[in-house]
Amino acid sequence: MTGVVIVGVDGSETALRAAHSAQQLAIALGAKLHVVSAFDSNKTEVVEIGTDKWVVSDAAEAEAVARTVAEQLKDDRLEVTYGPAYGKPGEALVKEAEILHAQLIVVGNRRMQGLGRVLGSVANTVAHTAPCDVYIVKTDEA
Repeated sequence: MTGVVIVGVDGSETALRAAHSAQQLAIALGAKLHVVSAFDSNKTEVVEIGTDKWVVSDAAEAEAVARTVAEQLKDDRLEVTYGPAYGKPGEALVKEAEILHAQLIVVGNRRMQGLGRVLGSVANTVAHTAPCDVYIVKTDEA
């Protein structure tokens, strides 16, 4: 298989576990790995200290999270890309999969049991709306 495997990350340990599973799947399938971090607001703030000026935005923060994970997943056998995606996490992953014509989306099983199941989870959203296959990684501790 060639193509793209997408994994969503949010900086949590469980998302990192899913990302490592996505890495191994992408290597085994001969696919590229695309690491995505979602953001659902367009807040931008300018911070000035003396003559230094920084622009801080939700998109930039999401990109930094995705970049950090992508750097941890680098492997000579794998092409890894990353980026932010606008929207609620599940919806953003599905949209990225549509844009990139992904073959697989990898998500963790966080919030798929108990109250989280009623409130919704990224995995449930993705599983019901993805344009491609979905792999749900058991990320909770046994």
